[in-house]
Amino acid sequence: MTTPSLTQRPTWQALARHRDSLQSEHLRQFFAADPNRGTSLALEAVGIYFDYSKNRVTSETISLLTALAEEVGLPARIAAMFRGDKINTTEGRSVLHVALRAPRDAKIVVDGENVVPAVHAVLDKMAAFSERIRSGQWLGFTGQPIRNIVNIGIGGSDLGPVMAYEALRHYSERGLNCRFVSNVDGTDIAEAVRDLDASETLFIIASKTFTTIETLTNAHSARSWLVAALGSEQAVSKHFVAVSTAAEEVSKFGIDTANMFEFWDWVGGRYSYDAAIGLSLMIAIGPNNFRDMLAGFHAMDEHFRTAPLPQNLPALHGLLTVWNTNFLEAESVAILPYDQYLKRFPAYLQQLTMESNGKSVTLEGNPVAVNTSPVYWGEPGTNGQHSFYQLIHQGTRRIVCDFLGFTHSLNPLGKHHDLLMANMFAQAEALAFGKTAEEVKAEGTADRLVPHRTFAGNRASNTILLDKLTPAALGKLVALYEHSVFTQGIIWNINSFDQWGVELGKVLAKRIAPELESAASPPLAHDSSTNALIERYRKQRGR
Repeated sequence: MTTPSLTQRPTWQALARHRDSLQSEHLRQFFAADPNRGTSLALEAVGIYFDYSKNRVTSETISLLTALAEEVGLPARIAAMFRGDKINTTEGRSVLHVALRAPRDAKIVVDGENVVPAVHAVLDKMAAFSERIRSGQWLGFTGQPIRNIVNIGIGGSDLGPVMAYEALRHYSERGLNCRFVSNVDGTDIAEAVRDLDASETLFIIASKTFTTIETLTNAHSARSWLVAALGSEQAVSKHFVAVSTAAEEVSKFGIDTANMFEFWDWVGGRYSYDAAIGLSLMIAIGPNNFRDMLAGFHAMDEHFRTAPLPQNLPALHGLLTVWNTNFLEAESVAILPYDQYLKRFPAYLQQLTMESNGKSVTLEGNPVAVNTSPVYWGEPGTNGQHSFYQLIHQGTRRIVCDFLGFTHSLNPLGKHHDLLMANMFAQAEALAFGKTAEEVKAEGTADRLVPHRTFAGNRASNTILLDKLTPAALGKLVALYEHSVFTQGIIWNINSFDQWGVELGKVLAKRIAPELESAASPPLAHDSSTNALIERYRKQRGR
């Protein structure tokens, strides 16, 4: 049966008419008309307070959005994902990141096998290895304990671990020095190892197939550095472990396959740091904190699976993104964490959101009728306030803001945290209500400056508030965005779990690389621009 076009669905058309009826309304009017709006358009679940009252919505908007979700079958698709159905249809795979944080007694079946025991077997193996590193029992080639951990991966094998390590640095073992390498630019690996003692350094190579060109290029450079420093090929097995499924390739590299940690093809890279890909994180924060993080993930998973849509935090967040993107023409979402530990959270969400929903065809292969993923970006507050907030407040583009904050600081110093949170609340208030020309004039501003000091307001934002940045809180936050992305993908009828768009450039790079290395290659057969760039590069390299 052909899936109806999204824009032809009755509820979508009702939302369009509803949007038209709100065009002249300002958030100032919404709040004036409803003194309780700030609490009636807010939701609290699993320790997260979600205030969406500063969106240009009414209770009717929410009713229509949840009706749309019902109409496209979101509840059934949620159930299918948790059941292990192969909802990644272009690759014929289940989508089971939720299994990575399921409790031991859970049952999730893929191809006739309950995958939960295998997940916990890997977690237990990770925990045992982590404790050997943290306790000093694991000794390097020269008999020294490990003090430096270098995670080498790319994409989800880097962004997740580095984000979570920075987010949970407060809980980390400070006697361990953790670094992350992903860029194939030699500077990344060179700077990562420049001041390290090879005898105290462990490399974690994260590559499912152990053929990812960027990761393996860095891994081989790390291997050469280590062997040169310690003087023996035999040192490799004591200073390298792998997160992979390619035992033969891992062994060929010199890594003992007993020190290989498995993951599965039913987990996408950007959803995987809460399993073996997070080995560096578990070593840093310890198995107990890692399991607390998994419990936070699972709490949000269960909420998403069971809560009715109007009270379902990830579903509501996703539906509001659809509303702002497709009906109010927002072009991007700014992720604004008011916590320095979350400095890499915006970068992590860039992959989670845009690699998942940066699609232009439906599940059936037809062109999508509406815009899909907005652009995600951001920086921690208050740094961003002195950088790009000018554009958000007075620019011409529609940008939705997600403000993330905590009522308690992990580092309480004087008035720092009160001032930090005062800024977060103030920015959301300023975006919503702005400052009228009359208010500016009343301050005695010269007429010629009034337009420059007027703020239109009526700019949408969400405020996400938690008590404290614990491992469990981070798990809840990440799962919130994972399931929001899923919700958006279901509405747009796209596959949020493949990423064919990353392939073409990689294929062409493999073709171009040997052409850069030698002037004796066959005649170049690219476009005139690419040919000229290759020729110029070779000439300046003396080839």
